[in-house]
Amino acid sequence: MTRRGIAWLSEAAELPQRCREVWEDDPRRPYGLPAGRRFDVVVVEQRVGVETFAQLDRHGLPTGPVMADWGSEAVGFFVPPRSRARFGRMLSAESANAPKYRYLDDGSLVVVPGPMPLAGDRYVWLYAPTSTPDASPARTAALAAMLVASHQVVQRAEQYGKEYSHYLADEADHADAGPGDAA
Repeated sequence: MTRRGIAWLSEAAELPQRCREVWEDDPRRPYGLPAGRRFDVVVVEQRVGVETFAQLDRHGLPTGPVMADWGSEAVGFFVPPRSRARFGRMLSAESANAPKYRYLDDGSLVVVPGPMPLAGDRYVWLYAPTSTPDASPARTAALAAMLVASHQVVQRAEQYGKEYSHYLADEADHADAGPGDAA
């Protein structure tokens, strides 16, 4: 995370200077920040969130900061503050079967990773803030579209696993039998 990213993120804190001091002492340390001031956060289940982030990145779509909480198996997408209604409309326009999500805004506290988490830490950045994120509605629209698409991919993969798991088990049994063991 850049200095400008740290400055932007710490400005969301009740005491921005205290937040920066904590991170100067321990850049891995997570910190609780109130949502709704500088950002809101859309939180989704980990598998859908990781796939959504991968799709946004792969297609070069506008993306704000993205964090993961491996402990609660969730991914949080930072969106412009006061975007709840817009995000809800955009998600509904994409699909009547939208994935479950939590929208964190005024009155919510978000535990964010420190500026320099390590790979094994509970809280990590998938895409750390490097400066003040673009507040464009295109970012919210891209997130809504890729969230629905990724949800469908994950659902289909789960369905495939259920439908074909017995075939895979049969093939594994035959592979374990060896050349002279076939009945």
